Amino acid sequence: MVCTDAKGEAMGQVHVLTGPVRRRIWLPEEKAALVGAAFAPGAVVADVARRADVNASLLYRWRRELRVGSAAFTEVVVAPDIGSVVETPGGAAIEVRLADGAQLRIPVSASPDLAAAVIQAAAGR
Repeated sequence: MVCTDAKGEAMGQVHVLTGPVRRRIWLPEEKAALVGAAFAPGAVVADVARRADVNASLLYRWRRELRVGSAAFTEVVVAPDIGSVVETPGGAAIEVRLADGAQLRIPVSASPDLAAAVIQAAAGR
């Protein structure tokens, strides 16, 4: 529903909620998309919140919830001349060389969460 002023010009939108639910229910995909847009390089959280018609603090809460529910992220640089899938006695592995010279070989059978934890632990040592 669009509200109009005395001249008939649109003022904004009004969402009429009926039934027992009085708040909008956001899907996880919608939350992730808004958090991604709000915290993208050069983005302004308040602008994204205003466009989505939510309070900016809600975007910060969703970001915190998304961080708790997922593995930590780290920057990855793919270089064609180093780092590859190599054959090891235990089978194929992903070879990772960290900036400080540390080298890891993670079996391709390892879960993404385990691989991320190993890399994070090695990088933070």
